[in-house]
Amino acid sequence: MAKAADSKGDGRVDDFQASLLDRGVLVAQTVPGLCGRGDAFERVVSGLIALTRRIAAADGAERLAFPPVMSRAHLERNGYFSAFPNLAGCVHCFMGGPEDHRRLVGKLVCEEDVADEFRPSKVVLVPAACYPVYPTLSARGALPPEGALIEVASYCFRHEPSTDLARQQSFRMQEFIRVGSPEETMAFRDLWMRRAERLCAMLALPGRVEVANDPFFGEAGRDLGERQRHDALKFEMLLPAGPEGAPRACMSFNAHRDHFGAIWDIRRHDGEVAHTACVGFGLERLTLALFCAHGTELAGWPAAIRDYLGLELTGREDADALSGVIGELAHV
Repeated sequence: MAKAADSKGDGRVDDFQASLLDRGVLVAQTVPGLCGRGDAFERVVSGLIALTRRIAAADGAERLAFPPVMSRAHLERNGYFSAFPNLAGCVHCFMGGPEDHRRLVGKLVCEEDVADEFRPSKVVLVPAACYPVYPTLSARGALPPEGALIEVASYCFRHEPSTDLARQQSFRMQEFIRVGSPEETMAFRDLWMRRAERLCAMLALPGRVEVANDPFFGEAGRDLGERQRHDALKFEMLLPAGPEGAPRACMSFNAHRDHFGAIWDIRRHDGEVAHTACVGFGLERLTLALFCAHGTELAGWPAAIRDYLGLELTGREDADALSGVIGELAHV
């Protein structure tokens, strides 16, 4: 099987990444930052989604699902193009007539560049699973007294091509978005930080939570990032998931204050602008962290971890014990 080169520039991958590719856990592609996922990888991703849902079951989140594309106008309104223009992915389509088509075919025959034959459409690739949620909430009118809690999962795109398998251009995020008062949203963010630390202990992952900032673009972006860190609005769970065990942000815990509430005029039941917070799980990176910690053969993983992820349950007694552990974790 073909192997992807790593960022060392010498055409080699480290042993961990090479093993994932050799065993078909991941499948190499020709574009940096893209790879296929084998059955073992997908089983772990499914197990992680199911596990987080069991932990959060008592929270009562409304589950929504959106396609991996969204309105370009909505992303513009969210401020994404001003903050992260280098990461955005716009969908371009052929919109010409018969003469334009003949010109396009002629360029293809001559192996010429055809990029200028395609024009921006009204949709863009979703950069974070939570972005389609805010205009949806805006359209509903005032929130109920208890606010809102939404779970959403989606493929996302960020244009940062890399030969590091932990830095994919196309990846999946599972998010829980809390909408309500400042106190409710901060309490929710902090609850999940405690849950995440316990979750990593359950899965025998050597993680640490650190204050962080979003990768805002440009000089003004640096000021925004410093302010975000100063106010401790964003934290990340770092886990060994990159080449040679390099730490990667695998979960994020974000307080937006009234940023999205003001943009989308999301109002609480008392008329005040709603605050939001979200907790995000990078499913590819979390899965890589598990393979990094426990090896590329699922059969060799500790039995308890296989049970937590639903990869293998050996009996009723084990299932009851698992339910007890998850129930305890949900109420930390």
